[in-house]
Amino acid sequence: MSNDEPSISSTHKRPLYESSTQFRNWRFSPEQLSDLRTSLNAAAVNVIRNTLEGEKPGSSSVVSFLTADEELLLVKLYITKITQLCGHFRFPEEVEATAISYLKRFYLKNTVMDWHPKNVMLTALFLATKTTNNPLSLETYTTHIPRTAPSDVLDLEFLVAQSLGFEFAIWHAHRALWGMILDIQNLPDSPPDTRSLYESALTHVRASRLTDAELIYTPSQIALAALSLAAPGLASQWSSSKLQSNSNSPALTVDTLSTLAGAVESVITSLGHPPDLEAVREVDRRLKLCKNPEKIVGSHAYLAKKAEEEKKAEEKRSKKASEAMVDASDPFQLSDTGARGLVDYDDDD
Repeated sequence: MSNDEPSISSTHKRPLYESSTQFRNWRFSPEQLSDLRTSLNAAAVNVIRNTLEGEKPGSSSVVSFLTADEELLLVKLYITKITQLCGHFRFPEEVEATAISYLKRFYLKNTVMDWHPKNVMLTALFLATKTTNNPLSLETYTTHIPRTAPSDVLDLEFLVAQSLGFEFAIWHAHRALWGMILDIQNLPDSPPDTRSLYESALTHVRASRLTDAELIYTPSQIALAALSLAAPGLASQWSSSKLQSNSNSPALTVDTLSTLAGAVESVITSLGHPPDLEAVREVDRRLKLCKNPEKIVGSHAYLAKKAEEEKKAEEKRSKKASEAMVDASDPFQLSDTGARGLVDYDDDD
């Protein structure tokens, strides 16, 4: 490249979103999501089957394990529970959207046969109140949720945070949608009531949270699809205005944006609805029979695993104590072979 040629960085600005952990670590193709969930499910089934067989040979043959799709169905139900709780506590949109993202991400690292979505959902929501700067006390939170103790939330908080990779910042479609609404206000034929337009499109953004859209598409793509579902003409106008003002992406056209929005729209309209309650009840009933025994407090497998963990922890503590005693008896480590004293009396200088 000659010095007279413009650099790529000067002509093509990288979107800020592409530097986020969400873009780098939490975006997948539909095939990748399916493979990931299937492999997690298979691994969990294998562990649980071996644990059951270890306790009572032949017992796993009568157990009907959940499939990856059935696990997803149960998670989807508890996404709707987050919405209900946010309405009860009057949490802002940011808290609800963040908690839902946390719940989805958790189950890309874990399965419902290990951790039931009920307590994970409660923990994800409580964590979201803190990471979005909308905190409330744990006592206030659990007091207003029937049959919930503070330990139900705290016991899983580190596990949830760890499963998220301690990556708490979420880029949301509802924020991208609001930005589009502000742009539309500057269009020549802008509608007088953009607030109602936003509310109409927001219903589709909320529906998208019941799907995998945020794990596949960018927030702006989801927002454009929601806007297109609410007002197709205005969505097209917005696309045209943005392309005219942005010449750095010559490959993008109104048609390509429309096609992309159409793909997201299809996901929202076909999958963005609550699950069938009877189907979920059946899955939850079977989950009681195939839950990992090592996660059931008081079970033989749980006690055995805890005893093994305590034994390893004790061995580790003993090893550290032994090392500390050696260090205390020889603070300068002069007993090591070949070790020199603090003063080198052989130094000729």
